[in-house]
Amino acid sequence: MSQGNSARLAPLSVRSVNYTTSPLLASKTPPWRSRFLVGLVGLGFVALVGRAAYVQIVNNDFFLKQGEMRYASTLPLAASRGRITDRNGQLLAVSVPSKSLAVLPKAFTADRAQRQKVARLLGMTLAELDGRIDDNPNYVWLRRNLDEQVAKDIADLNIKGLSLQSEFRRDYPYSEAAAHVVGFTNVEERGQEGIELAFQRELQGTKGSRRVVRNRLGGIVEDMVEPVAAVDGRDIELSIDATFQSFAYQRIRDAVQLHKAKAGSVVMLDAQTGQVLALANYPSYVPGDRRNLTGAQLRNRAVTDVFEPGSTMKPFTVALAMDTGRVNRNTVIQTAPGRMTIHGSTISDSHAHGNLTVAEVIQKSSNIGTAKIALSMQPREMWEIFTQAGFGQRPQVQFPGVVTGRLRPYKTWRPIEQATMSYGYGLSASLLQIARAYTVFAHDGEILPISLLKNPEIGPDGRVPGVRVISKDTAAQIRDMLQMAAGPGGTGPKAQVMGYSVGGKSGTAHKQEGKGYAEKKYRSWFVGLSPIKNPRIIVAVMVDEPGDGKYFGGEVAAPVFSEVVQKTLRSMGVQPDLDVRPQIVAQTLPAVEESF
Repeated sequence: MSQGNSARLAPLSVRSVNYTTSPLLASKTPPWRSRFLVGLVGLGFVALVGRAAYVQIVNNDFFLKQGEMRYASTLPLAASRGRITDRNGQLLAVSVPSKSLAVLPKAFTADRAQRQKVARLLGMTLAELDGRIDDNPNYVWLRRNLDEQVAKDIADLNIKGLSLQSEFRRDYPYSEAAAHVVGFTNVEERGQEGIELAFQRELQGTKGSRRVVRNRLGGIVEDMVEPVAAVDGRDIELSIDATFQSFAYQRIRDAVQLHKAKAGSVVMLDAQTGQVLALANYPSYVPGDRRNLTGAQLRNRAVTDVFEPGSTMKPFTVALAMDTGRVNRNTVIQTAPGRMTIHGSTISDSHAHGNLTVAEVIQKSSNIGTAKIALSMQPREMWEIFTQAGFGQRPQVQFPGVVTGRLRPYKTWRPIEQATMSYGYGLSASLLQIARAYTVFAHDGEILPISLLKNPEIGPDGRVPGVRVISKDTAAQIRDMLQMAAGPGGTGPKAQVMGYSVGGKSGTAHKQEGKGYAEKKYRSWFVGLSPIKNPRIIVAVMVDEPGDGKYFGGEVAAPVFSEVVQKTLRSMGVQPDLDVRPQIVAQTLPAVEESF
């Protein structure tokens, strides 16, 4: 480098920064300032350490839970609902495995063609399927309880995001025949009607659970803990006999259709135990298919509908008069001229019968004879025997919808009301109540509790304990009178059964509408027992609004009683107590029209 160049560079080194002469750096920094800065840095570290300790030690449950929510979930493990069986172990309701289809929209990768296939298999339109998926970003059910073939077809599509879950669905082998007894459940298997509802707690069992880890697509990776097993529900064994139930349903269905009636019901009781052997209504429904159901189909008319029991009350009035010594079976009652006026109100018989014995009053179903017997007693006495027989009292049976009926206090009865109540007008009862009341005559004067469960309470004498209403002798005499009423010259000869003695009482009543009675609308019924000497069953039949011109209980309801009793006693192995031939002849005799 030349001397000239060196001379020119020298001033640069002279102008280099002299830090000691910088006004900013040369100034003295106050000690508190540096300490303050160091303190701020220290406080920041302390805050971070404190926050870390709070998150990881003090309040870690919340953050663990938040994190767990993003990868863990609890799956319910369904408990198998208990079975409902008849008295012989026949299945009336049972839970069977089924598949239900769900979708995780975030993972759903189906193209349009695949969506169309899924929609078709589910019975949906493509728009409906898209709406269900698009409107629900999270896990959503598409269809519960799929048919087995539909579930298989969907599985074969192998579409990501679709999930077939194992569940249970309720199956009802006896379908509409036992629908009103068994009832049904909803899609979650919770009882909605009948025994399914009445014994929901016992049947449902206890669900289990499974805690699992899911991946980001919702798939299950592994179990986090040991699954909690489900506890299945308890089986319920009913007193119903499925064979008797099916036959009773068929007969009442046929009678309703034959007579163009609105509806009908049958109740069958074991006369020795009070157990319900059959309880059927028509119209009915299929418990497993409840689409388009109507209230008429769902109504369990045998236990929820009340009506004036009519002539079926006459045996109770006569039994009281006999038990108190006012009459005996041969006491003569003058019923001519077939009409009777009480304080301006007139009651009548369908025919003028003249002189009738007390037994013939029941046989001919005379309103006049029954009213005269009733007016010889105090209202309180009649009210007491009606109450003891269960009228105006709710049957103590574990079943939804059981009604009380109506029996007004005796202090409000006027003479005309006492007279009409003696033959079943002015009070109301269900068919189940009427059937139970007749256990008084079948069980030697004792009324029995009724039950829908198989195992009744047995007394030390081997009998189901009852409550005494009338004497044993009076009960036996009333049975004889009921046999006359169901035989030649009575109101119900069509109730006769080949080989078996029967006794019973028919009834016919105008239907109530508002505060009055419909002129051409009737209820027809028949209630009786068989065999007479040692009754095994009680059967009550009601047909609502027969529309083919026939409406007397002896014509409409008695034949149903006959068919049900015939089938039942043979199935039970009860030995015939009568020669067959006289019974065939008796069925050809005309019935006496009953008074109503």
